[in-house]
Amino acid sequence: MEVTRLFDMLERNVREFPHDDAICGKENGIWVKHSSQDYLTKVNNISYGLLQLGIKKGDCIATITPNRPEWNFLDMAIMQIGAIHVAIYPTISESDYNYILHHADIKLIFVSGWELLRKITNVISNIPGLTDKVYTFRNLRGYRHLNEVIELGRVNPAPQYLQEIKDSITPDDVVSIVYTSGTTGNPKGVMLTHNNFLTNVKGILPIIPTPNDLNRVLSYLPLCHVYERMMNYSWQYLGLPVYYAENLAKITDNMQEVNPTIFTTVPRLLEKIYDRILQKGRKLKGIKRKLFFKANDLALEYDFNKKKSYYRKLKIMRKLVLNQWKAVFGENLRVIVTGGAAIQPRISRIFWAMGIPVLEGYGTSETSPVIAVSNFFKGGVEFGTAGPVLPGTSVKIAEDGEILAKGGHVMKGYYKADDLTKEAIDQDGWFHTGDLGKLTPEGRLKITGRKKEMFKTAFGKYVVPTIIENKFAEDLLIDNIMVVGENKQYAAALIIPNFHDLRAWCHSKDIAYTTNEEMIKHPEVLKKFKKIVDEYNGFFGDTEKVKRFILIGYEWSVATGELTPTLKLKRNMLLNKYQEQIEQLFS
Repeated sequence: MEVTRLFDMLERNVREFPHDDAICGKENGIWVKHSSQDYLTKVNNISYGLLQLGIKKGDCIATITPNRPEWNFLDMAIMQIGAIHVAIYPTISESDYNYILHHADIKLIFVSGWELLRKITNVISNIPGLTDKVYTFRNLRGYRHLNEVIELGRVNPAPQYLQEIKDSITPDDVVSIVYTSGTTGNPKGVMLTHNNFLTNVKGILPIIPTPNDLNRVLSYLPLCHVYERMMNYSWQYLGLPVYYAENLAKITDNMQEVNPTIFTTVPRLLEKIYDRILQKGRKLKGIKRKLFFKANDLALEYDFNKKKSYYRKLKIMRKLVLNQWKAVFGENLRVIVTGGAAIQPRISRIFWAMGIPVLEGYGTSETSPVIAVSNFFKGGVEFGTAGPVLPGTSVKIAEDGEILAKGGHVMKGYYKADDLTKEAIDQDGWFHTGDLGKLTPEGRLKITGRKKEMFKTAFGKYVVPTIIENKFAEDLLIDNIMVVGENKQYAAALIIPNFHDLRAWCHSKDIAYTTNEEMIKHPEVLKKFKKIVDEYNGFFGDTEKVKRFILIGYEWSVATGELTPTLKLKRNMLLNKYQEQIEQLFS
């Protein structure tokens, strides 16, 4: 059966991939598994229920929830009646909730539980008619439950009417409005169609190992983000069972339980896992410690053109050390796909040396999202690049270095914003990504920074902060960094130490560790970070060197507002928040 609309996968999978664990989530410590047939049945019943509630083609329905099977049930049920799914991040601000719910004219809201209900209670009370149209996945007094919609549909089936609606839906119909997390201004509603997603789904299939090599997927990135969402559709297209991790804190436990063969991630998680591995290594003594760091040094040299003698040494170190690192990810992991931000080449080398290939991709919400991605073909991976351009996608580099993309994956436009759409997609159909990059002679795409984040110093020299930040972040004592210097005489930086490693460093130097806030002012700590900054400045020209820096006493996160849900810096917010400290850097 040809899949031209996303919901076409449901009936096809019942026939071709009849799994008992098609979609799985954990409830009260137990994995709850839904078969391919259960999945289809629940989706149809929700569709019937939504029709009974008066939902029509083109209506917008919102979900606010962490990953769970109910997200999939609703997603497919909404799209197969021609309605539009607006999947909203659980971590955004109240003002963003208010903007999105008004802007999209939401008809119904499905929320996972009380924690998220509290965040939107004030917002929905100010939207006429929406207060009594909120459903949850928990039994909460005063609120309707998703099961009510399922039961309403079960007792009011309308298969013929549903089929007529499905037959009227075309591949170019909008299936979702994805509101970009955004680092400035109001979120923009990216309108994506069935064809947009499926262009990406079918485009990445050649890069994924054959289904026979894969048996299940662990998913932890938010499904409301287009990257994980598209990959989720890809797993379903391949007929692979999908297990949703409980949360980020339990992901290593879930890996041990599920033993996935593939999962998608952002580089940050891999960096954190590698940091924890190194922390354990530093606690070793004698020959074990020496062997540990010998293996680490060898792994950091990994490349695809090494002599046979290197791989002989690597084989030994895998048996002695690296296989123990790999065991963190379960017994069967075959490949990791990473995106959302550039991965440090050293992290990629470490994982390839472990025997876990890491494929890096690049894209935007507006391109559903993949534009380029590494693959297993000859020359398909080069550390420091996002790999070759995806089949069916065209890319060119504008005169100012901006990456332009064209193809069936490019959005239909921004919702209720024709002016912004015309700015983003030119008359020839090229989408202007806002990212800077270049194509290597071999055709691989290398990202060099964000066009809007690039700034000019007082001397008229351009600085691309992301290049500097990515290099500095390679140091184990740096957790995060933001380079500043717009219209200033030099570049400077706000630096967040890796406090776990800083504590260990202090211990090794017999420095009593008190609090994070006190330690960032300690003369020896400042001296150490000055040495780090001087070392990494050596990789850059004079106008790019970080001349001054200040240490910040707590980690930036999504919860505290400094990072977007995809872990990018909210630069404008940080510039305002640390205005006084930044001024001191240039005083």
